[in-house]
Amino acid sequence: MALADLSLSLQFARLRDVARHRAALPRHRVARWIRHALEADAEITVRIVDAEEGQQLNREFRGKDYATNVLTFDYAQAPVVMADLVLCAPVVAREAKEQRKTLAAHYAHLLVHGTLHAQGWDHETGEADAEAMEAREIEILARLGIRNPY
Repeated sequence: MALADLSLSLQFARLRDVARHRAALPRHRVARWIRHALEADAEITVRIVDAEEGQQLNREFRGKDYATNVLTFDYAQAPVVMADLVLCAPVVAREAKEQRKTLAAHYAHLLVHGTLHAQGWDHETGEADAEAMEAREIEILARLGIRNPY
């Protein structure tokens, strides 16, 4: 199976513990995780942010006043997927610990999840859509050697 081409920008905001998050997110792994979730060529920016920026973006764009794990800003799905994926480092770290996952495995899951959103997948439109998206995530992560995140 040929993987899609990806133009990737990986950015880290100023945040506490940045070295830990950089170590969990080497560029080659981030690109691999995202490419496995792509069905078309893509231009994607991944930005790792602190809780303050994560909360501000979630409030401004989703009307929810808290920091969430991943936000997807999709701009185009064809002919090239264009999107920004914003991951909130403290939320991701907390969830990984609570779920007894490695930080890298949780980032992989959230990057796959966000990449699917960028291509039109949506788990909030109904139970069938949520089940389909989860099944797709599990399938992609299994190909990457990452266990079922659910």
